[in-house]
Amino acid sequence: MRRALKRADDGKTLDPAEVEVLLSASGPALEQLMSTAARVRDQGLADAGRSGIITYSKKVFIPLTRLCRDRCHYCTFATTPGRVHSPYLSPDEVLEIARQGAELGCKEALFTLGDAPEDRWDAAKTWLEEAGYDSTLDYVRAMSIRVLEETGLLPHLNPGVMSWQNLQRLKPVAPSMGMMLETTSRRLFEEKGQPHFGSPDKDPAIRLRVLEDAGRSNVPFTTGLLIGIGENLEERADSIFALRKIARQYGGIQEVIIQGFRVKPDTAMRNDADVPLDEWLAAIAATRIVLGPRMRVQAPPNLVDLAEARLLLDAGVDDFGGVSPLTPDHVNPERPWPQIDDLAKVTADAGFTLRERLTAHPEYLREPWLDPRLISHVEALVDPETGLANEDAFPKGLPWQEPDGGWDSVGRTDLHTAIDTEGRRTETRSDFDAAYGDWDVLREDVAARRAGESASGVSAPERIAAETKAALAAAERDPAGLSDAQALTLMTATGPALDQLAKIADDLRKAVVGDDVTYVVNRNINFTNVCYTGCRFCAFAQRRTDADAYSLSMDEVAQRAEEAWVIGATEVCMQGGIHPDLPGTAYADLVKAVKDRVPEMHVHAYSPMEIVNGSVRTGLSIEDFLISVKEAGLGSIPGTAAEILDDDVRWILTKGKLPTASWIEVISTAHKVGLPSSSTMMYGHVDAPHHWVQHLRTIAAVQDQTGGFTEFVLLPFIHTNSPIYLAGVARPGPTYDENRAVHAMARIMLHGRIDNIQCSWVKLGTDGCVDVLNGGVNDIGGTLMEETISRMAGSKHGSRKSIEELTQMATAAGRPARQRTTTYGEVPQTSHTALELA
Repeated sequence: MRRALKRADDGKTLDPAEVEVLLSASGPALEQLMSTAARVRDQGLADAGRSGIITYSKKVFIPLTRLCRDRCHYCTFATTPGRVHSPYLSPDEVLEIARQGAELGCKEALFTLGDAPEDRWDAAKTWLEEAGYDSTLDYVRAMSIRVLEETGLLPHLNPGVMSWQNLQRLKPVAPSMGMMLETTSRRLFEEKGQPHFGSPDKDPAIRLRVLEDAGRSNVPFTTGLLIGIGENLEERADSIFALRKIARQYGGIQEVIIQGFRVKPDTAMRNDADVPLDEWLAAIAATRIVLGPRMRVQAPPNLVDLAEARLLLDAGVDDFGGVSPLTPDHVNPERPWPQIDDLAKVTADAGFTLRERLTAHPEYLREPWLDPRLISHVEALVDPETGLANEDAFPKGLPWQEPDGGWDSVGRTDLHTAIDTEGRRTETRSDFDAAYGDWDVLREDVAARRAGESASGVSAPERIAAETKAALAAAERDPAGLSDAQALTLMTATGPALDQLAKIADDLRKAVVGDDVTYVVNRNINFTNVCYTGCRFCAFAQRRTDADAYSLSMDEVAQRAEEAWVIGATEVCMQGGIHPDLPGTAYADLVKAVKDRVPEMHVHAYSPMEIVNGSVRTGLSIEDFLISVKEAGLGSIPGTAAEILDDDVRWILTKGKLPTASWIEVISTAHKVGLPSSSTMMYGHVDAPHHWVQHLRTIAAVQDQTGGFTEFVLLPFIHTNSPIYLAGVARPGPTYDENRAVHAMARIMLHGRIDNIQCSWVKLGTDGCVDVLNGGVNDIGGTLMEETISRMAGSKHGSRKSIEELTQMATAAGRPARQRTTTYGEVPQTSHTALELA
């Protein structure tokens, strides 16, 4: 204990074993621990520019539904349909609570509800159906909009477990959300008789995923631990470190609540004891020290007597959370809120000033954390100098709506200079930390993963000649039937084995598609580079206020398509960043603008990430959204945003991009509605050969189900300007041997499923493409005319190719070149195909 206290006091990094010791502190040891924690808290307040300020949020508590599919043994909030007058509060009831709160000067509407009650209770399902909602979360969203529009209160949503798509859907209607982690103890979840047994949403892995998804989605998130429900000190320490890891990696945890367990009658845990105060204080202090000065740490003041609230401050708390002058704490109804004046006096007696804040803490009241549709609502209530609440402001209803006016309503900056210049004017996007998270954590994760792979022999297995020979024989005998071990052996082939692998792949290519090297005459149109997704490999994305930011108008997009058509293009490929002001209808409008100007042009547009964004913004299902853009004239979609279809890799490589399962869902749905797609893999960054094998397996499985992939495109990582490389996390792209092996293995493993394997001349260059054309590749992509993304990343191979240059590339490989359509059909012989590009 003395050693752990000394290390904490000296500011040393503590390990879980040391924190476990500190969690048992009592008496003088606890006093010393709390003193250290208070000092860390004070430093954090000084760093934030608000020394001596303790915050709280003035709120109303809106229990939208008390039904829940979980059965937590300590909960009195959740109940059964027979004990409530209605499964859900009606809109009138919701608005009445919100209006009364607004009249009292409250600024937060805390929506609390059970997890997915419609999955357990028929009464909930029936109520939603009769009210016209598909789910509880749809009803939450609708009520949040009405509260914003009719009262001006800012919603804070506690809807429990949410998917990545749920978070995208709810972010525009709430400045913040939350969900308690409670504990990482699997024992309390899996063992019969423990408090979380029989509660599917209390699986720690699922709850941790929600916290990660919130950070990836730039959603300010409140979470915390419930102390004293049966977890031991080791499990408690593990929970604290789990929160620290997610907070550091994604930056989305805006505050951590340390809540002490209180016994409630009529629950399965009614005979347990309240968590001892000293134990609770030790947990608060240890959490403060582990999470550091930047984290806001909260403890509910109504769970202690008013005189004891001073001890919460002494333990390092800097926030008291939501306090209501109107509604009870529906989760702890036996514990009334303290009067705000009384709480202010306790705070003053401790040498601090109590100040009101908004639902989100000041550093989260800006993009990308704050959705632009909420800016006016926040500005009406915030003190612009401090970012805290304007305590003299009373909420008033303000309109909430999706951006209107179409794509042309989005601001535009320095369009042609931004898109045509060969170099970047800014070193990084201006919100570098907010966009990408903590690089130190990523370096640690990647180093640990690589060390584990090396120790296990997974990434580069030691091979003997016989194993390589057997794998090559298997590839020749049954290309698509390779085992994972055989595929991994060949994926890491070098020397003569690699030469033989390339020959096997090229023989397959010739048997399947012949000798023609195909290409499409197309133009890339990246209609905006403004993006808040936070892909750590991307040097293209900018904030809309950055000097290099641009957004093309609808007319400019159509004009570029027409220019391409005039010189012989048959396709435009349109992709853009996830612009915060993007109207949901913009995707269909952009397609329609091109088709109106050039009816015969094939529009190949929108990555799965953009499609999910369009679905969220329009409120349509993914299928209905895809049908809407298809009806507007969309001909196919690029299977980009795939990177590596392994979430462990994706979350290092990107921050806010869609999970693997969502990528598969979008692609499969596109194929279902008649939109074919390409498929891609970007490799050579933080991945390893076994990830490439599994990525190809995933692509093959989707193709077996849908048959909708037209081609597979290999995209070597370009490191030069990539943030993840500049931060020292990623390696500088794949090796020459890896490029050859990956292209050959794509041909072999996708044999019988995807006939066309494409290389990227933008990324490999002419010589690199010639090499892989002799190793299984039959397609060299398109003329592009205007390639921006790879060039921004640092590619030195140009941004356009003429027909003559593409033909020369094929000739260098000893093969003829042939123009194709997007879907690999023959190009009609018309005057249009005179091809000035040649």
